[in-house]
Parts: sequence; C-alpha cells; structure tokens
Amino acid sequence: MSPTPVPADHREPKAHRRVGRPRRLLHPGAWWVWATALAAAALRTTDPLLLGLILAVVAFVVAARRTDAPWARSFGSFLRLGAFVISIRVLFQMLFGVRLEGTTLFTIPSVTLPSWAAGVSLGGPVTLEALVGAATQGLRLAVVLACFGAASSLCSPYRMLRALPSALYEAGVAITVALTFAPQAVIASRQVRDARRLRGRTDRGPAAWLGSAMPVLEGALERSVALAASMDARGYGRRGATPIRTRRLITASMLIGLVAVAVGAYGLLDDTVPAVLRTPPFLLGAAALMGALYLSGRGAERTRYRADPWSIPEWSVSLSGVAALVAMVIAGRNGADLEPSVYPLTMPALVPLPTVGILLAVLPAWLAPRPPALASVEFETHFEVAA
Repeated sequence: MSPTPVPADHREPKAHRRVGRPRRLLHPGAWWVWATALAAAALRTTDPLLLGLILAVVAFVVAARRTDAPWARSFGSFLRLGAFVISIRVLFQMLFGVRLEGTTLFTIPSVTLPSWAAGVSLGGPVTLEALVGAATQGLRLAVVLACFGAASSLCSPYRMLRALPSALYEAGVAITVALTFAPQAVIASRQVRDARRLRGRTDRGPAAWLGSAMPVLEGALERSVALAASMDARGYGRRGATPIRTRRLITASMLIGLVAVAVGAYGLLDDTVPAVLRTPPFLLGAAALMGALYLSGRGAERTRYRADPWSIPEWSVSLSGVAALVAMVIAGRNGADLEPSVYPLTMPALVPLPTVGILLAVLPAWLAPRPPALASVEFETHFEVAA
C-alpha cells in the first residue's frame, strides 16, 4: 500500500516553525547618554515645573521602552528613594535650617547653642519660604536619581559592561557590582517578601523591614559578586604586554584628561566662570582621555561574540537627551529665570526654550526600538540579540 501523498502546500506545524529574527535592543550607551544629559539639565534649575516635566518625561519613556527583565522594575525604587530624599531635606530644614524672615507656619521648640555654633539653629520658627526652598532642592536631587534609575531600568548592566572600551576592563568588575546592586536588591526584596508571606509572616511594617534588611543586602551582594567572580574566572580583562613608555604615556594622558574635563565641566555648569575655562579645557580633556583609552585598549586581549550596533536609533535617543541640556544651558546664558526666588516667594513659570528641549527628550518613547517580549530570558542567558 503506497503511503499517503503529502500535499504540496503542506507546512511544518506552527510549534516547529522557525521563529523570525526578533527586534534588536538599543545600545545601552545611548540610554546612559540620554539619562546623563537629562540629569545634568536637572542640576541647572530649581524650577519645580521644569523638574516635574523632566520627571514626567523620564517616567513616560521608561514605561514605554523598558523590558520585562527583573532589573527593569527598579525604577519605582528610585522614585521612592527620591521621595525619601525630599522628605529628609525638608525635615532637616525644619530642625537645623537657617531662620530667615517669612510667612511663619508653626514654631518648633528651640535650643540655645553656644557662640562657636553661630549660624546653626536647632528648632525655631518654620516659614513657608524655607520649606519651599528645601523641597525644590530635594526635588532636584530626586529627579537626578530618577534619571539614573531610568538608565538602570532601560538597559542591561551586562550589555553596558560589554560595550565598555577595552581600556576599562580593570574597572569592569567593580562597575558590574555597582550597576547590578540596586536591581538585584529589588529582586531579592521581592523574593524575601514572598518567602515571609509563605511562612505566614507579615511583609509590611517596620518589623518586616528590619527582618528583611539583612537577607536583601546579602542576596544582592551575593548575586553581584557571583557575576564578578564568573567574569574573572573567564579571564575578563586579561591584558597583553605593554611597554613601560606606553604605560607612562597612558597614565599622564589620563591624569591630564581627568583634570581638564573636571575644570571644563565646572565651567559649563557655572555661568560665572570665564569662557576660557569652559569649552576649551573640556574638549582638551576629552581628547586626552580618548587617546589614553585607545592606547590602553591596544594591549587588551578581547573577543566579542556579537557587537552591539550604533546606528540611527542610538543617535536619535542620545541627541534627544543632549537637546534638553543644550536648551537649558542656552536659556541660562540668556538670563532666563531657571531658579525662581524663594525670598520673596514667587510663582514659578515654564521657560519656553528649556520646556521645548525637555519635551524633545520624550522622543525615545517612539524612536527607540521596541524591546523583545522575552528580553528577560535573553538577559538571563547573556545572549542579547543585536541586529
């Protein structure tokens, strides 16, 4: 009996079909450039409207482009840390802040301090102006934390480490531990809460926090150190022979570059610094650092399975964040009111140019590639897909 003929249009069952090529992930360096530029823009203002707009932009992009990896959930922890920073800043102002005239809200019992503690107060009248000033300063720091929390949530620390220049391999293990501690702490916290709940213990309140603090810290550190140890066991950062003259040249270039970049960065952030100490030192330092990294990287023995590309989406994301910083710098140079007065208290206003620049930073929510649905599995196996 002859076998049944197979139809010409017969196809392989759906479960056995070859899966198409998934969408690629954005280069992690682009997310860090975008977040760092927004953080620098936030440091140049105390306007609560501009700071709130930066925070809204960052939160929207994170919600639109974060993956389902475990560390992608750490953004909420950074927001809670920012709220804690604001509350601590306001509390310190109430207890130890300088007492200036204003609208008194209430009075805290004061303590008379000796003459050598002049300028320091303990208790006394609490004014509305002092609280608003402390809250805006705390909000600025909270927004900076949110920007870096967004970068940690949007890209894998493993892929960021893979994209580091070869010259930075010695610092790679320490950077890995630092970048993975916060996300791993969030993962360990959820695991400890689930374990307490399964054992019939409460997972809320001060008692639960005290009982979970040590397991969470131990678990986060253990995961981070285990990653660093696995990298070291695989020969991560192994170097070839480098002549003594080259090593000395690299060291001198690094020192000169770091000093010049520090001077230039301070000049760019402070409007009172002369123009000669702004852009020229920054460019000189950047060139010296790039030269040192190039020379140092030539002695590193490194192989790559698949390099992450840097193309139009990466440039678009990076430039959208830089646009916000440039707009903030130009507005400050032109005399825009980026730091509303607190004494006397004035109503803040949205400055047009920085507002437009910050709104441009929301473009990565559409310009960045949509992450694959199973990104967490790819991250866990360390085989991220690149185009």
